Amino acid sequence: MEALRLILLYIHLIGFALLLGGAIVQYISGKLRINAAMLWGAVIQLLSGTGLAAPLRDGDEPDPAKLVVKFLISLAIFVMVFFSRKRDEVNRGHFLAIIGLTLVNAAVAVFWR
Repeated sequence: MEALRLILLYIHLIGFALLLGGAIVQYISGKLRINAAMLWGAVIQLLSGTGLAAPLRDGDEPDPAKLVVKFLISLAIFVMVFFSRKRDEVNRGHFLAIIGLTLVNAAVAVFWR
C-alpha cells in the first residue's frame, strides 16, 4: 500500500507543477487565460488528492478536517479553472485567486500537522 500512496503523491506533485507552472507562464506572457496545463493540473490535483485521502496507511491517518479543507480548496480551483477555460482572457483577480488558492492548498498540506 505504501507504494501506491507514493505513486499517488508523485502524480499529485506533477498536477501541482502543471497548475502552478501553467499559471506562471500565462502571467508572465501578459495574457491571462486558462491554458491546458492549468486545466490538466487542476484535474490531476483533484483526482490524485481524492485518492490520497483514502485510508492507505496503517494507523497514521491524516486529520479529517485537513482533508475536507484541502478538498474544498481543490474543488474551488477546479471550478475556477474549468468554467473559465474557454474565455479569451480571464479577469486578473480571478487568475490571481487561482494562483493564491493553489499556494494556500500546498501550504495546508505542508504546515497542517
